[in-house]
Amino acid sequence: MALPRPRRTLRPGDLIEISRFGYEHWAIYVGHGFVVHLAPPSEIAGAGAASVLSALTNKAIVKKELLSAVAGRDNYRVNNKHDDRYRPLPSNKIVKRAEELVGQELPYSLTSDNCEHFVNQLRYGVSRSDQVTDAVTTVSVAAGVLAAAGLVGLLLARSKRERQ
Repeated sequence: MALPRPRRTLRPGDLIEISRFGYEHWAIYVGHGFVVHLAPPSEIAGAGAASVLSALTNKAIVKKELLSAVAGRDNYRVNNKHDDRYRPLPSNKIVKRAEELVGQELPYSLTSDNCEHFVNQLRYGVSRSDQVTDAVTTVSVAAGVLAAAGLVGLLLARSKRERQ
């Protein structure tokens, strides 16, 4: 689903969700059209499936770039989705912390240290990724369904053998 371009003014400290092919890339708005984001080597605007290569790296660089360059042709929106759960840090503190990290190489992992973890840590002081949580939930539900189906199959086969 394509995300619409923002209709309101961007504010420093806002989380920016950029819709990529198959996932969302996250950045934090720091003002004057710039964002700070955690960028694995393959994170290129509009790279599509090529960005899946980010799964193969364990390091990423914190970059400060124009939002228009990071988003490219991809749609983006402000998504401060955890403001109702966590109190955002003051915007000046978010921006200061983000800009202090620019240029640093940080650990990167799709499951524990990705771009969404990075921006949530900056805004809320909490490292979390709903993309990871949602994926784990989906896999867990699918595994549960498959296990239940397997159990039903075993019980039916056993019942059939006992009747013979």
